[in-house]
Amino acid sequence: MKLSQYGFKLPEELIAMYPAKHRDESKLMVVDRKTGKMSHHLFREVIDFFDPYDLMVFNNTKVFPARLYGIKEKTGARIEVFLLRELSQENKMWDVLVDPARKIRIGNKLFFGKNNDLVAEVIDNTTSRGRTLRFHYQGPYEDFKKKLYQLGEPPIPKFINRPVEKIDSERYQTIFAKHIGAVAAPSAGMHFSRELLKRFEIKGVDFTEITLHAGLGNFREINVEDLKKHKIDSEEMILSEEAAEKINKTLDSEHNVCAVGTTVLRAIETPITTTHRVTPYEGWTSKFLQPPYEVNIPTRMITNFHFPYSLMAINVSAFAGYELLMEAYKVAVKNKYRFGTYGDAMLIL
Repeated sequence: MKLSQYGFKLPEELIAMYPAKHRDESKLMVVDRKTGKMSHHLFREVIDFFDPYDLMVFNNTKVFPARLYGIKEKTGARIEVFLLRELSQENKMWDVLVDPARKIRIGNKLFFGKNNDLVAEVIDNTTSRGRTLRFHYQGPYEDFKKKLYQLGEPPIPKFINRPVEKIDSERYQTIFAKHIGAVAAPSAGMHFSRELLKRFEIKGVDFTEITLHAGLGNFREINVEDLKKHKIDSEEMILSEEAAEKINKTLDSEHNVCAVGTTVLRAIETPITTTHRVTPYEGWTSKFLQPPYEVNIPTRMITNFHFPYSLMAINVSAFAGYELLMEAYKVAVKNKYRFGTYGDAMLIL
């Protein structure tokens, strides 16, 4: 596949700047891979397409407040710092992105908070935009981490072109978020409300969870035409023995396994066996799904509407089929579905 095949015209007004008023009130397009039929619903009606003993697989990663704003020593320049990965608890070292990167050099100090609550020193250059920071803090580690997160903001994507608001603290997170480590929210899971989960439970639909800590690589621009040459960032994931057992048991009984989001799709396609089942796995994945890859595990998928040329759209096309997905996106634009992290949803049967 070529990157240029994933281009389509997306009107700017269809990029969602805010979530729907209630989690389960987004629009839902249902796409049938066998017939090509598409129908239009509210998300809370997704339950009508599942039967008892079907299995929903969620990503229980939790987004941490990864975006901070610091002041550079001497010049007073305002610097955005995006926390990517903790390198050392003992030394309080983090891999970060800085913006503007040209103003930051090794040895520079950055001050965070109104009262300079935290001070960090740049100790290494990792990429053109990346740096390694060592935070100076004398107290216990837990106090440092608490202070760091108090100063941070929810890392909503840059294409949501507005300041962070109170609503983002709640809604840029799923209701089943448990294990902190992501800097990008698993957006398909954000449509599920507690009431909807309870209705699924009453109906007899089962749940299980994996953990994949989604990183900024999901939003990084792809700069090669030949998609085989694109390398995606490795992300930490856990697929427990219990989750693997539930997934395999559901498939053996010929019920549906639904991947809720591209992160789940990639996670459960990582530790697969020759018999098309999953094994428990804890480690890293850089699985990049694209046609003609044949998906082995999920029989259904819930996903958002993704942007032209995006990694997520390419991943979804491996499940839905390229032609059908592009047709669904045309229909979505015509019917004014909202795209992006806070946008509407698609159920692919």
